[in-house]
Amino acid sequence: MNIINLSENRSVLNQFLKEIRSEKIQSDSMRFRRNLERIGEIMAYEISKSLHYRTQNVKTPLGIAPVDVIVDKLVLSTILRAGMPFHNGFLNYFDNAQNAFVSAYRKYKDSLKFDIFIEYIASPDLTGKTLIITDPMLATGGSMELAYGALLTKGTPQHIHIASIIASQQAVDYIAAHFPPKKTTFWAAAIDPDLNEHSYIVPGLGDAGDLAFGKKL
Repeated sequence: MNIINLSENRSVLNQFLKEIRSEKIQSDSMRFRRNLERIGEIMAYEISKSLHYRTQNVKTPLGIAPVDVIVDKLVLSTILRAGMPFHNGFLNYFDNAQNAFVSAYRKYKDSLKFDIFIEYIASPDLTGKTLIITDPMLATGGSMELAYGALLTKGTPQHIHIASIIASQQAVDYIAAHFPPKKTTFWAAAIDPDLNEHSYIVPGLGDAGDLAFGKKL
């Protein structure tokens, strides 16, 4: 599996990453959502470099201009709810893509142990398409695996791009072990080293869903 850590390259992406991590700045939920969206836009641009293209001729007022355009049939998928602003960033750039949505949540047995449940899926046919699964925080990789399994009921994609803003190293290793290696590319804005006892990413940024949309019961 090809793994790309975008924070290793110096770009404006790191500014937005700094802001969503900062306790002072992330308290502004509107700015937090917009930064998730902007990171999605940058990652969509980076992923676009790896897609397939063909040349089309475009008639201008003064002549004909050859332009290389994407030929991949794209499906953008996200895991509700924290993924929505991140997903919108991708959709701003891949505006002709189809879309899929999966709900995944943790149901705690006690303060430390939990199971992950999938309760909702809406997706077009994925057969032969390029699937981009977006999830801003990838802690263990378990919810991503379950979401992918649910999406496979809608067809087998030709290639899978997994895009996460912050992933733990454990999650990256888990995805590498459970996804088809020749068909999967993993993209992260940053890869953090640890998980705490509650399976939250350290240093991470906290709960992206709560920061974007308010605390839940």
